[in-house]
Amino acid sequence: MREAAFVKQNKDKWSTFESALANRTDIAPNVLSDLYIEITDHLSYAKTFYPASNTERYLNSLASQAHQKIYRTKRESKNRIFSFWKTEFPLLFKQHHRELLIAFLVFGFFTFVGAFSAANEGDFVRSILGDGYVNMTLENIEKGDPMAVYKQMGEFNMFLGITINNIRVALMAFVYGFLLGIGTLMVMLQNGIMLGSFQYFFYEKGLLWESMRTIWIHGTIEISVIIIAGCAGLVLANGMLFPGTYTRLESFKRGVKNGLKIMLSTVPFFILAGFLEGFVTRHTEMPDWLAILIITSSLALIIYYYIIYPYRIAAADSILVGNDGNS
Repeated sequence: MREAAFVKQNKDKWSTFESALANRTDIAPNVLSDLYIEITDHLSYAKTFYPASNTERYLNSLASQAHQKIYRTKRESKNRIFSFWKTEFPLLFKQHHRELLIAFLVFGFFTFVGAFSAANEGDFVRSILGDGYVNMTLENIEKGDPMAVYKQMGEFNMFLGITINNIRVALMAFVYGFLLGIGTLMVMLQNGIMLGSFQYFFYEKGLLWESMRTIWIHGTIEISVIIIAGCAGLVLANGMLFPGTYTRLESFKRGVKNGLKIMLSTVPFFILAGFLEGFVTRHTEMPDWLAILIITSSLALIIYYYIIYPYRIAAADSILVGNDGNS
């Protein structure tokens, strides 16, 4: 990019930031911090492509002034964790809805592939789920309790084991992003095919509704956050493959950092999914309305926090920045 085009593209942000440093505008600390990160990224870019230029000297001056101002005024507070969940993460995740959509579409496609394959290949379900699980489930169906697998372990042991396993799968989806995203997509493929073949197995036995009302009590959150972990892996891969205006190293570091923040956001949801599977799913005698309430509430929680809420926070944040720039 030509230096003049680079300046034209970013000068408004620099002006806003410079005004904040001079105390001509009042900007929220988290907004100021985000601008500071962008300024330092732009400085790194200018040092690489416009060395010893006026642009580099200007940005270096801004960054130097900002460092002291931010770290003098923005102290880590007791509410740091709360602010991460309330504003910092939603603002970040709004930028990565494209990767979330890709992870969702890949997972959804291979779920369909799994169901289609199970419908057309007699031994496909056994090859995916294993003979042991299929035989056990068939025995439970004959006994009149097809979902008995969720009652075999103690509540706490099941909760702990499921939670740890789900976090392990999510970490795999993220870490495999280092393989240029191909590994992450493979994790989506494997889990999608498993889900599709699993649901078709119960459909074939005439138990689709029974399985869905039971499994999706915990599965709604569990599957959703696995997809979100896949999004984190794609964010990491995107930082490696498409640096944009950043240096490749800086883009890579941003991809890792943002991916880790996305992963961190999933931990409470995995714990909630594990709790539901360990303590709630086993109660297959619960009425349909209660199961549906839990499933729809879980889906609403995921959609709101990861899709709707980031848009609301981003809109409020843009209004704040706009007001600061016009004051």
